[in-house]
Amino acid sequence: MTNPVNTNSAGTNKTVLQRFMNIPQPDDKIQVMYIWIDGSGQNLRCKTKTVDEEPHKPEDLGVWNFDGSSTGQAEGGNSDVYIKPVALFRDPFRLGKNKLVLCETYSHDMRPHSTNHRYTCNAVMSTDVVKKIIPWFGIEQEYTLLDRDGHPFGWPKNGYPGPQGPYYCGVGADKVYGRDVKEAHYRACLYAGVKIAGSNAEVMPAQWEFQIGPCEGINMGDHLWMARFLLHRVAEEFGIVVSLDPKPMRGDWNGAGAHTNYSTEPMREKGGIGVINTAIQKMSKRHATHIAVYDAHDGADNVRRLTGHHETANINEFRHGVANRGASIRIPRHVEEDGCGYFEDRRPASNCDPYRVTEMIIRTTILDEVDH
Repeated sequence: MTNPVNTNSAGTNKTVLQRFMNIPQPDDKIQVMYIWIDGSGQNLRCKTKTVDEEPHKPEDLGVWNFDGSSTGQAEGGNSDVYIKPVALFRDPFRLGKNKLVLCETYSHDMRPHSTNHRYTCNAVMSTDVVKKIIPWFGIEQEYTLLDRDGHPFGWPKNGYPGPQGPYYCGVGADKVYGRDVKEAHYRACLYAGVKIAGSNAEVMPAQWEFQIGPCEGINMGDHLWMARFLLHRVAEEFGIVVSLDPKPMRGDWNGAGAHTNYSTEPMREKGGIGVINTAIQKMSKRHATHIAVYDAHDGADNVRRLTGHHETANINEFRHGVANRGASIRIPRHVEEDGCGYFEDRRPASNCDPYRVTEMIIRTTILDEVDH
């Protein structure tokens, strides 16, 4: 007898589903999917409620709750965790008036949950000194597509594809694997209102990247987390798994990062290269502190990725340079030539929390926090 656990029961018939999705939806019944970050700091959870009017801003929606004992955010004896809507997007799956809403998590006493890094990030971004310099961020999110067995999508099951070289920004069935997921995700982001700026195939086959930004302040984290949700949700439709592991394959294969581009208004103005260099000097003195929040496991994930090879600087060193992809921080060539612009922090891992990354950058470069 067939073991039902091993059957491909997850591959449902989308044609049958569409029959039901085509059923007219009452005008006064709106589906809103509440989305939040779970206790892992990496995974997203969601559930849907019906509201009677179309929401136009997060404040139009009420606080809800979930079972935190099932998400690593509470114990069973006191399991309720509250979710408060903070960023509203259009729903590219249900369409119409239906919405997606990103939420912050709060404990039973309505204090920010320990996993709610958005709360402290928003507090920093909302200070007068930070708002005055208008910080812009752009994050390059790399990810890897996997089959359900955990093997990279499109790779030979009993071997490896050819060496890296032809895959970056590649074209052709022998060079790119999973383009349909990338294209569907891009369009879903555009529809939802996520500030997606571009996408491309990456150096390792089955690895891709999309860019979010420029976003001011707290919007960087909001838009990247929603883009991640949409990516997982789109890949689900194709029966493909998305991995944000910073080093999904051992050996001579590139890892996956979330390179973070950053500027302030003084950096973007004529002569801003001096401000850029000053910010980099401040960051050089807090290298270990930044590394500790640049992946999902207090720096442990980046140990595997930041080796000094595969377009990375060694995790134990801080290096910066112009057009140097082996540096911790890269100043683009055109920024040096123009004398103003932005710089790229290449240390954040693909599974980083953008709220923690952007908050740390602001604390170091604007609020002048130092290590003692």
